Amino acid sequence: MKKRYLFGPIILALVLFAGVVFVPVSWLVNIIPADRLEESAISLEPNMFQGTYLQSEMLKNSKYVPIYGSSEMSRWDPFHPSNYFETNEAAFTPYLIGKGGMTSIIHDLNFATHADQLENKQMVIIVSPQWFVKHGTDEQHFAPNYSSLQAYQLPFNKDVDEQVKRKLMERLMTYNAIKNDPILYKLYDAYLNDKKAMFNTLSVPAKAYISMLEKKDLYFTLLKDKPTNRHQSDQVKDKTWEELRALADAYGEKRTQHSEFYIDDKVYNHKKHYIKSMEGKNKDHSYAESLEYDDFQLMLDILKEAGAKPLFVIIPVNGAYYDYTGFPQKGRQDYYNRIKQQISESGFTYADYSDHEYDPYFMRDTIHIGWKGWVYLDEDMQKFLEEN
Repeated sequence: MKKRYLFGPIILALVLFAGVVFVPVSWLVNIIPADRLEESAISLEPNMFQGTYLQSEMLKNSKYVPIYGSSEMSRWDPFHPSNYFETNEAAFTPYLIGKGGMTSIIHDLNFATHADQLENKQMVIIVSPQWFVKHGTDEQHFAPNYSSLQAYQLPFNKDVDEQVKRKLMERLMTYNAIKNDPILYKLYDAYLNDKKAMFNTLSVPAKAYISMLEKKDLYFTLLKDKPTNRHQSDQVKDKTWEELRALADAYGEKRTQHSEFYIDDKVYNHKKHYIKSMEGKNKDHSYAESLEYDDFQLMLDILKEAGAKPLFVIIPVNGAYYDYTGFPQKGRQDYYNRIKQQISESGFTYADYSDHEYDPYFMRDTIHIGWKGWVYLDEDMQKFLEEN
């Protein structure tokens, strides 16, 4: 009797697992709530970034303009694009794709996955100087942000230039998250070294796993997102850009009365001891040399081949704080010059905010755009969408 009790739950679990795996995709798609796509536009949920279904649906819909970036996405205030364009009843809806640690290599993989949907798609890509550290994105930031589904799909992707795809695969193979996945790593190795028999053999379990990950993506899509702390406000409604900049100045001034370097009081109070300890600590730092430039070039190459229409946004650093840490001006200016050159040579447009390093309330803290910075981005984004 005990064995029967023991095997009963195991058999039930296997039956339930088989039921989940073999549920037809069409059934799952048909029960996804009608408002799920709209809800996900501001959710900032990793499951959406690392999946494919919701992004594919978004790219099909001309109503949505994706904004790709990193941790600045969650710096909510009345001037944030999600609030500004909703409050002013714009004809489009920003769709946010970004969280802390998402840099070029993460976006490269994402853009490659959706390359067949990017032709003439308008988008905004926020580029942060902090991405361009010497060795590029480290394991700590790569592992939790990369998409296993997208990584497995890459070798079978025929919508990306072969040389670009190979460079991206080689770059991905430098990370332990890929190295520690024996099937994926060997699949990449077989592809890159033209081991056709090995690649065909590994393709069988790889495609089976892709099918499971796609199913997992749909199951997560069925789940309701956690509510965000998005700041909704109508104080930005029907105002000129000059009025909005003045309003942002007043808004920022009120929130930086007890801090240095025009940093949000809440951030400053939380990190006061760390900030105090950083005086003169970055004298030898620079953003002039970094593996990130190669990763960024892959992004440019993928978008250019796909026929996308991106507006790149060049975010400055907080000049006063960076001076305090001793970070050389040259190490910042070299970055601004190099990134603008890369974008221009690829034939794309950019909004350059590098001359706002010392503009009060342009940055919310030491690295994140906010308040007045969002106003500039809102204005440039609207002009870009109207002109293109």
